[in-house]
Amino acid sequence: MDLGLDGTTVLVTGGSGAIGRAVVSAFASEGAAVAVGWHSDGDGARKAVRDVAEAGGRAADVRIDQSDPDSIAGAVAAAEEALGGIGVLVANAVAWPPWGDESRESLIAGLTANAAGTLSLVEAVLPGMRRAGWGRVVLVSTDIVDQPLPGPTAYPAAKGAIEAAARVFAVREARHGVLTNVVRPGFTFTERARTVEWQGRSAVEVEAEQTPTGRICTPEDVASVVAYLGSGANGHVNGEAVSVAGGRQLTR
Repeated sequence: MDLGLDGTTVLVTGGSGAIGRAVVSAFASEGAAVAVGWHSDGDGARKAVRDVAEAGGRAADVRIDQSDPDSIAGAVAAAEEALGGIGVLVANAVAWPPWGDESRESLIAGLTANAAGTLSLVEAVLPGMRRAGWGRVVLVSTDIVDQPLPGPTAYPAAKGAIEAAARVFAVREARHGVLTNVVRPGFTFTERARTVEWQGRSAVEVEAEQTPTGRICTPEDVASVVAYLGSGANGHVNGEAVSVAGGRQLTR
């Protein structure tokens, strides 16, 4: 299927992480120019850019601190200067809160970076999409919004907030040709996931046993759904939250 992305500029935040790298690769393979957003892992982002270039594509890295409005505006401007007007935004960045820290300061920091920062980023790219009469916004959430697990509250609370906002964007911006959707990855096979244990067992094994497909989600599983929703092939999916969890949400 031709996703209609050739020549489109895509900004992917959290582009140096496992899911982010897979998303960058998916869009680049469809001919899109990709701005790889990063906050702390500049080396990882630059490697992602090199990988795209070696495959014959166009990419650039841009640093974004989602807790800083000036950084958000500067990153959008830098991406547009390097690659052209942003047609697709994939908001994938996440600021992980300290485990067990439920202090007011930690809650505010988590909500600021993960919710307010993401929504500010969306608002920063929308004017260009409106002028173009076309755009796609994909917000990466988590299946624990509806299927909570014990742990910090700021992270799922922030993701729940961006899902609510996504529905507002979907209604408000569709008349400008901008479609907004959410992707909810399940427990995903990353370097971080390999280190997680539940009751003395690998969380990867536990989740795989309880997932109807018999395995956990991969970054590439997520990326393929993100790429479709963020493409011209998606002409009418708007305001939806799509789970990529192999049916795990049905058994939890």
